[in-house]
Amino acid sequence: MMPMRTSNLLNLGPLQVMDANGVRLPAGFTSRIVARTGEAPVAGSALWHGAPDGGACYPTPDGGWIYVSNSELSGGAGGVGALRFDASGAVVGYQRICTGTSRNCAGGKMPWGRWLTCEESGEGGQVWDCDPTGAQAAVARPALGRFNHEACIWEPTEGKMYLTEDQPDGGFYRFTPTTITNGVPSLGSGVLEVAQRQGAGPGGAVTWLVVPDPSGAMGPLRTQVACTPFDGGEGIVTHGGTVYFSTKGDNRIWEYDVASRALNVFYDQATSAMPFLSGVDNIELAAGGDLLVAEDGADLEIIGLTQSGQVVRVVQLIGHGSSEIAGPAFDPSGTRLYFSSQRGTTGASSGGITFEVTGPFHV
Repeated sequence: MMPMRTSNLLNLGPLQVMDANGVRLPAGFTSRIVARTGEAPVAGSALWHGAPDGGACYPTPDGGWIYVSNSELSGGAGGVGALRFDASGAVVGYQRICTGTSRNCAGGKMPWGRWLTCEESGEGGQVWDCDPTGAQAAVARPALGRFNHEACIWEPTEGKMYLTEDQPDGGFYRFTPTTITNGVPSLGSGVLEVAQRQGAGPGGAVTWLVVPDPSGAMGPLRTQVACTPFDGGEGIVTHGGTVYFSTKGDNRIWEYDVASRALNVFYDQATSAMPFLSGVDNIELAAGGDLLVAEDGADLEIIGLTQSGQVVRVVQLIGHGSSEIAGPAFDPSGTRLYFSSQRGTTGASSGGITFEVTGPFHV
């Protein structure tokens, strides 16, 4: 949430010619590259990780911030890195805050200051609870289920976690913790459920079915009960009692109202009057509930979806045709947007490039 700010997405002009970094932006915006895979972001630091993916920003006491970024490498080579900025926006440090995990794809920024990174590593994938500062070691959270995780988000009005699964028949999950203390849930135990949607039309009511075995010993979680399949669950955010998530297989953004338990389609490329958003993937939240959706493939754009239903081009990368845009996240001021081209211009995981775009996203 960004108090005292208003989304400016509807006032952005058309994208201009690409800049020196190969980025097309509206007038009044600028870009810079803050990290490249295999290079040290600052002298003496660790090397920036391969296949950068989902990310989020966290303020630091000195007025700076940390951008955490997943690494979607396999075979235990994934994990999470943390890029530190000072109050002026200069990059001043980089460290790994989670190692030894695999295919860390997206995740979720928690309001109590933690980053939950999700392993998209088959039926054994887990969620890992990370400290953005690196002061505490990452901790696995098996109560959140073992499956092909994509992203998760804490919904504060009812005190539950929502999670997506990147499978053609993936589930839409929610987790109710056993206890919540001073707004912070205990993620060590609770009840994991999966959605069953009634009907296919508007206002489809959701029934939540308890997952008998979150460990997966009884088989894939989505097969343990008669849940509704969602075609490739991706990014997820929440605003004002509504949870939004993307499904890449059908290029849809869904909206779930937690009070009424109604699940509707917010955007559908097949029926939209402005169907230039495709390859839907990670999502970032702008003020007022406007969404920024990163594309995996397609035109390599970040697209704004406003609450009024408008579709706005915000960023486009040129020359990254075999890559995807991942990890969009605003800094604490809401004036800088971070994101990565996972495979850069080379099309390889070793070619990742992480960008910062500065401009009037908000007023």
